[in-house]
Amino acid sequence: MQALLDVRRKQQVELPETPEFAIERTRQKDHGDFATNAALVLCKTLGMKPRDLAQAIVDHLPESRHVENVAIAGPGFINFTLSRSCLLGTLRRVLERGDEYGSTERDENEHLTVEYVSANPTGPLHVGHGRGAAFGASLTNILEACGIKVQREYYVNDYGRQMDILATSVWLRYLDLTGNPVRFPDNGYKGDYVVDVARTLKHAHGDRFRRSPFEVTANLPPDESQGGDKEAHVDALIGRARELLGSDDFDLIYKLALDSLLGAIRDELLAFNVRYDNWFSERSLADSGAVDRAIDRLTRLGHMYEKDGARWFRATTFGDEKDRVVVRENGQSTYFASDIAYLLNKFERGFTKAVYVLGADHHGYIARLKAAASGLGLNPANVEIVLVQFAKLYKDGKEVSMGKREGNFVTLKDLRTEVGTDAARFFYVMRSHEQHLDFDLELAKSQSKDNPVYYVQYAHARIASVFQKLSEQRQTHNRSAGDAARQLLSNEHELDLLNLMLRYPETVERAGEQRSPHLVANYLRELAAALHGYYDGAQVKILVEDDDLRNARLNMLLAVKQVLANGLRLLGVSAPERMERQEP
Repeated sequence: MQALLDVRRKQQVELPETPEFAIERTRQKDHGDFATNAALVLCKTLGMKPRDLAQAIVDHLPESRHVENVAIAGPGFINFTLSRSCLLGTLRRVLERGDEYGSTERDENEHLTVEYVSANPTGPLHVGHGRGAAFGASLTNILEACGIKVQREYYVNDYGRQMDILATSVWLRYLDLTGNPVRFPDNGYKGDYVVDVARTLKHAHGDRFRRSPFEVTANLPPDESQGGDKEAHVDALIGRARELLGSDDFDLIYKLALDSLLGAIRDELLAFNVRYDNWFSERSLADSGAVDRAIDRLTRLGHMYEKDGARWFRATTFGDEKDRVVVRENGQSTYFASDIAYLLNKFERGFTKAVYVLGADHHGYIARLKAAASGLGLNPANVEIVLVQFAKLYKDGKEVSMGKREGNFVTLKDLRTEVGTDAARFFYVMRSHEQHLDFDLELAKSQSKDNPVYYVQYAHARIASVFQKLSEQRQTHNRSAGDAARQLLSNEHELDLLNLMLRYPETVERAGEQRSPHLVANYLRELAAALHGYYDGAQVKILVEDDDLRNARLNMLLAVKQVLANGLRLLGVSAPERMERQEP
């Protein structure tokens, strides 16, 4: 920047206060380490040819021990090559900071709540949910590493029609178990897990809830497969269940189903190395009056109106494609009313930004939630919706279908059992969340360089094995001596490793800013490849007789091992010290 100001004074022209030029990592090694387009962006303002301006900028650059070479390339790019002393300084920083390398100090003014997964507790988590879980957990880890205070939240949909359908499905399966089978609705939940809950119900309460099939089905409107409407049929069936059981017993079955399935979801996420700071109940919004308060606020601000007996939020005023019903004609609030109340609640709790991690099929929620924020008097810029594309599971070259209601899905637990938590976590985030993911089951199970998580973990274990061998040979590692001798690290592979480690904090920062954990996964694959190339391509001997050289190289390996472990931790993947002895 100072060089630009010097050129500006010489040319006697005004520059924008903050010239919008970029300084970025180069894509090709022969272009140096960093490049800027400053001369191309500002040449017209300064009335100079791009290459002439680039030369003028270079001529005014101060000396720096961190930069070895500055060169002008192409139409006027300025390329910078870092000095070896700068790279060697990275080695000391990694070893000094250890687990904290790549992390920045916390900004106490920024406090995010990040909601992810939030699957309806109407069945087990399937592999489709796994991607949102892995993405959300990795993103929150990365945000914390970027110095942001984060709260992890799961929104429990424990209120509404879908849970009523689940409770009714459990009761019907219970009737089957009591010897009173009733035709199961087309729109009921058909998975084996429903039968499991029904068995628990029967074991705890015997025949207490038994009713005759005639009582249950008499005068119900026809189901879809009977030539009728499946939604009307299941709604009538829910009403019949409430009538025959009474509110207390229906609620008992409802709570048993909720507790059983939500407990299974909690356990599965914990096993998947996904944790939450808060499990927020949707029902609590209605019970606490939060829904009514949110509607009252919209009304006071003039954003509600009545039409056809319902109450509507004037969402089109704030860019939504249509106005939204908030209270139905029957006086019942809609799902969207709960969404509005939940949004307001997040900011009432003091969060500066609300981040929603949702499936790609929730695209309509972007305009809807931002409109709600504006209507509530909040800044819509502080409401961020990150859409995660779908994941498809392939087994033996064929796609595995998934559908919770039909019960023909592969659970996340099944996937973990088959490929392991580490492989599942890594595979889910190794591509951008904006891209569809084809999860190759066979590749995730393989132990080869083609399996990215194995390749990265093996690099970590490979370094650990060097230190094990060091001990077996009764040699020692002196970190202080290695630090003093770091100038001995001079071959191309060593400098590449040092340069890559320098890039790690930049990668974490960029992954946080762009909400892109795959950048960390890609970085780890690149660092692992460089480490394996150091061993295999350069065929460098580590445990040499020369004490200084040995200690310097061991320091470098220890630093690489540290960075690999730090990055894997952000992705929720373990960094093993030992693995099967199979060359990647």
